Amino acid sequence: MFQVYAGVVGYIHIIVSILSLIFGAWIILTKKGTSIHKKIGYAYAVCMLLVSITALMMYELTGSFTIFHLFAAWGLITVSIGVVVAILRKPAKNWLTYHYYFMYWSVVGVYAALGAELSVRLPSAPFWEMVGISSGLVSIVGTIIYAKKKGDWAKLSDVY
Repeated sequence: MFQVYAGVVGYIHIIVSILSLIFGAWIILTKKGTSIHKKIGYAYAVCMLLVSITALMMYELTGSFTIFHLFAAWGLITVSIGVVVAILRKPAKNWLTYHYYFMYWSVVGVYAALGAELSVRLPSAPFWEMVGISSGLVSIVGTIIYAKKKGDWAKLSDVY
């Protein structure tokens, strides 16, 4: 049976994680720069900040700081940089490239976390091995997609 750790913090973490998955996919798959893109993007950023903050508050799994906390801190960094460069539009010449890069990898990160969460639920699955395999596979797929999309996003940088 599925068990939620960390009480209210755990439930908040689950809710904003699901919203981050939905908003993140929407942002990646739809037209960039529109009014709705910006609104959903801000909603995504807020949810990801809450995902990362709540993750940093949870220690029930091992009782100590783990690699999950490092990933949560990295999530805070990627989303923050992605939003700040878009708001400030700096560096002026290529702020959009940085925005795409950091926001994209934050979405890949939340999907890697989903993969890890789902894979460790398999009966008799070795926990840390499954975390590594599933996160690694999602990251490989993310890298392939990024390599294919990077050129399209570079062209958009000239438009905005």
